[in-house]
Amino acid sequence: MHSLADFNTDLLDFLAKSPTPFHAVAEMEKRLSGAGFSRLYEADEWQLGQGDGRYYVIRNDSSIVAFTRSQENPVTSGFRMVGAHTDSPCLKVKPQPEINSQGYFQLGVEVYGGALLNPWFDRDLSLAGRVSFKDQQGRLKSRLIDYQRPIAVIPSLAIHLDKEANSKREINRQKHIPPILLRNDDQQPDFRQLLLARLLEQHSDCEASQVLDYELSFYDTQLPAVVGFNREFIASARLDNLLSCYVGLQALLAQQGQNCLLVCNDHEEVGSASAAGAQGPMLKSVLQRISGDASNFARMIDASLFISADNAHGVHPNYADRHDGNHGPRLNAGPVIKINANQRYATNSETAALFRHCCELAKTPVQSFVVRTDMGCGSTIGPITATELGVKSIDIGVPTFAMHSIRELAGSDDAYALFKVLKVFNQLATLVSS
Repeated sequence: MHSLADFNTDLLDFLAKSPTPFHAVAEMEKRLSGAGFSRLYEADEWQLGQGDGRYYVIRNDSSIVAFTRSQENPVTSGFRMVGAHTDSPCLKVKPQPEINSQGYFQLGVEVYGGALLNPWFDRDLSLAGRVSFKDQQGRLKSRLIDYQRPIAVIPSLAIHLDKEANSKREINRQKHIPPILLRNDDQQPDFRQLLLARLLEQHSDCEASQVLDYELSFYDTQLPAVVGFNREFIASARLDNLLSCYVGLQALLAQQGQNCLLVCNDHEEVGSASAAGAQGPMLKSVLQRISGDASNFARMIDASLFISADNAHGVHPNYADRHDGNHGPRLNAGPVIKINANQRYATNSETAALFRHCCELAKTPVQSFVVRTDMGCGSTIGPITATELGVKSIDIGVPTFAMHSIRELAGSDDAYALFKVLKVFNQLATLVSS
């Protein structure tokens, strides 16, 4: 990207095309393939050869590892690794979701991750995800679908019926959040039949005869936008953490001359404990196959460094007391190093020093975040990946407001600033020594 404006325009396009982790990985695959990366399949023998090469691996359609090979031996030079996650808190449709109440057809949903639920009310919602089906020959297949247009809403209860709504209203996840899709009168719609019709509409060549199962999420149809009086902010769903996925991807595509890797895992918002999550074996398996044997793997990991890129909490002007007074990151003031004494973040002094050095080289300011001592601290894929691999790691991110809301806010300068820093990191000849 040649300018901040171009970078942000493409970032907004990426966010709009990625309503689910499946769609995010599909969009990343499209961009990687267009840049000359070759797909590797875990079931195949890999012939990576020596020297330059560009590859990617996908698991569960929702996690991806992409890497470049240079003339440098990765066993001795290590990998410059960046990690992010593809999932965001949302509402997922239940297996038997049909609810017919008071003449309305609704869908039962589960809350995925630590969603901030109030902002989901009164939004124009659509539905997207992966559908598994049987075709005319009885074969099992899967496709991605996206309704794209608004098809549902969760109306608020009028304040006339709840006078204490602004002070005491509680949200019951079972009763209050099933979205309304249509008036059903005497009809009893079958959700799988509705999905089959949409599947055939979007994939006319799939020959689907029966929808067997699905993983579908509601999302807000309001498009990402640059907002603010002076266009200082980016407002969008899923900034946590598709913004980091996009920045890491752009840095990988721009790299030259080093062994670099990007991993974007699913299921971070629910603990990362899955085959496609950071606690699963995907990244370790890829690196083991690159290294060739256990000794080379250990040497390669020792020479590598992992940057976990996940958004940080910007200090909110209306809630400044929720931050430590000396560690309140501000939007558009540079990327943030996240530190926690209890290892909720993987940062240590050596890895933080290297990141600060990268910021200096990129001529980008850098900030620090430490949670208030009397408050609990969230975590990321950083400590999990460090534990699984034994790799030196750091947690960083861009400051954000309204994290886990249906619409979040970041600075319009910060994603591009982080891109410049990660680009420098990917080009470093030497990483932190043991």
